[in-house]
Amino acid sequence: MKKSSINPMPPHFDVYINRVEDIELNQALDKSMQQLNDLNMPRLQSIGDSVYEPGKWTVPQILQHIIDSERVFAYRALRLSRNDKTPLAGFDQELFIKNRNPIQRDLGSLLAELKAVKQSTLLLYQSFSDEMLLRTGICSNTEMTPLSLGFTIVGHQMHHLKIVEERYLPLLAKN
Repeated sequence: MKKSSINPMPPHFDVYINRVEDIELNQALDKSMQQLNDLNMPRLQSIGDSVYEPGKWTVPQILQHIIDSERVFAYRALRLSRNDKTPLAGFDQELFIKNRNPIQRDLGSLLAELKAVKQSTLLLYQSFSDEMLLRTGICSNTEMTPLSLGFTIVGHQMHHLKIVEERYLPLLAKN
């Protein structure tokens, strides 16, 4: 199903969903994986733990956030696809980052994990029928569908990788 099949567009999440073109969800998820494959790891590694502004996350923290968020969104999609009407609470992204494994992980291991999570998400969504994609439920006090969550996953990753491109990569030119 295409992004244009999302009705209604969930508030707050539309910021991510609208980053994605109006294509089939599985195609969008494939492009999302390709975006990961196209990352220039040597350039990202050279950023290290630099931040573009005090209080902002490092690139490794951003990757961890994308991993955590995709897992949460995919879990929500699974619950809704199975017609579970239990309202699903939000999550505190700052708490997730604060309580991740304190041992610094290298970007390679984070990217490998993100690709594995993405592959799992792809397989999950391939198992959904159109009917399952359109089932509704409440996530973070917002009516959502597995379809809208799928496009949220893609757009959320696009959003954060765009920030890396626009705000972190220019730090390399300053050094």
